[in-house]
Amino acid sequence: MRTTMGWQADGAGDALRRAPLERRELRADDLAVRVDYCGVCHTDLHSLHAQPEAGAAPVVPGHEFTGTVTDVGREVTELAPGDPVAVGNIVDSCGVCAMCRQGQENFCYEFPTLTYGGTDRYDGSTTLGAYSREYVVRERFAYPLPRDLDPAAAAPLLCAGITVWEPLQALGVGPGTRVAVAGLGGLGHLAVKLAVALGAETTVVSRSAEKADDARRLGAHELLVSTCEEQMAAARDRFDVVIDTIAAPHDLSPYLRLVALDGTLSHLGYLGEVDVATMDLLQGRKKLSSAGSGGRPATASMLDFCAEHGVTADIELVPSARVNEVLERLGRNDVRYRFVLDMSDLA
Repeated sequence: MRTTMGWQADGAGDALRRAPLERRELRADDLAVRVDYCGVCHTDLHSLHAQPEAGAAPVVPGHEFTGTVTDVGREVTELAPGDPVAVGNIVDSCGVCAMCRQGQENFCYEFPTLTYGGTDRYDGSTTLGAYSREYVVRERFAYPLPRDLDPAAAAPLLCAGITVWEPLQALGVGPGTRVAVAGLGGLGHLAVKLAVALGAETTVVSRSAEKADDARRLGAHELLVSTCEEQMAAARDRFDVVIDTIAAPHDLSPYLRLVALDGTLSHLGYLGEVDVATMDLLQGRKKLSSAGSGGRPATASMLDFCAEHGVTADIELVPSARVNEVLERLGRNDVRYRFVLDMSDLA
């Protein structure tokens, strides 16, 4: 086994502590990656607060990171030591089901292997995430990082970015498309940037009128205040696509009313149960969809697009030793818009 350093929690609600971690020796198609920057996702917070099963492995979060290849297995052909790479929240899949064959490894019938808290498909061990100095990953699930992208600000593209990119692409967003983004957080601000870069007329929907200046800075053309009945009524049936990134339970009806004839509400932020009134879909032949993460082709194309158009996350870069402070602030939404940990202090 290879040994590295990382941040782990031993039980639900425990603070993360610096600890040695074991990584597997390289298999034939593996890369060893020095983790340079790792984004902090709300999923990390949820995982740390979840009650573990008896005998469960410690939790090492982190599933959106950039780094540098340091070693390769004997069958690796596309990447070499010294290459900058990016890795997201999927590190393996069955590779043979209908979804995997279509490049949608995120929908693998056998469920994809997650970057942390997943089950390794070969030895059954629990995957440990990228709040660490080294990660070992199959070459197929490491993406060349375009050198035009800042590696720290690019890290959140591998989770938040790809989560909004796939539905924007699937729904054909481009010039002439009218897009609304509900919620202006880690997901929402990247949805705005990507929709604008795709050429769409883009509007932010937020509870707070105070976010108007920030919405315009990100490229949005307008802000609708969701608590203003007059503004919401005036925008009825206006948008071809509404990207809903709101992370808490909420009523979908006001957002479905914004959707134009034959348009789509893509519900991304909250993954729990929702109630939908059929009449909200019927009036206008509206569609409700969702998405999660992305497959390999979409992830690669997103990185190329972001490099071409200069799209990265707005981040606060913090030494990894302050990870517990970061998680506490994230829990009260004290971030604009994504925390990224600098892992160099684990060297």
